[in-house]
Amino acid sequence: MNFQQLFKMQQELDDFIEKTQKIEQDVFKEKGLALMVELAELANETRCFKFWSTKGPSARSVILEEYVDSIHFILSLGLLKGYTKLEKWPVIQEKRNLTEIFLLTQDYILTFIHQPSEDRYLMIWQCYSLLAYNLGFTFEDVVAAYIEKNEENYNRQRSGY
Repeated sequence: MNFQQLFKMQQELDDFIEKTQKIEQDVFKEKGLALMVELAELANETRCFKFWSTKGPSARSVILEEYVDSIHFILSLGLLKGYTKLEKWPVIQEKRNLTEIFLLTQDYILTFIHQPSEDRYLMIWQCYSLLAYNLGFTFEDVVAAYIEKNEENYNRQRSGY
């Protein structure tokens, strides 16, 4: 699977949600905030910043699901702005401190929300690639989890989530 297929799946889900929820207004900022919230939820599951606690991170599957929740919103934001030229997963394999990566990613997301550009959008993807590498996720892991969560999102819409 490539990014064009992911964009297509996300466009179909976005269209379904807009029709089901009767969304007619621009929801770019809402989706931007949702992405920031999902990033925070991901950080919370890794517990990387909780220096005061001895409890370890959540299970890998929980962290991957939180990671993929973000991917839905990144794709959706790209669709809203027409930034869909991404052809392949940006591979960034560099060991870094997770807290630093989360802060950097949040900074790029916030900058993109206020001043959207394709370069800023691509930087978000690069940050998420760096996160994936440091969390031990492959592109295949992400795609499989995305597909599973995509179907769950449809089911949620059908059941009045």
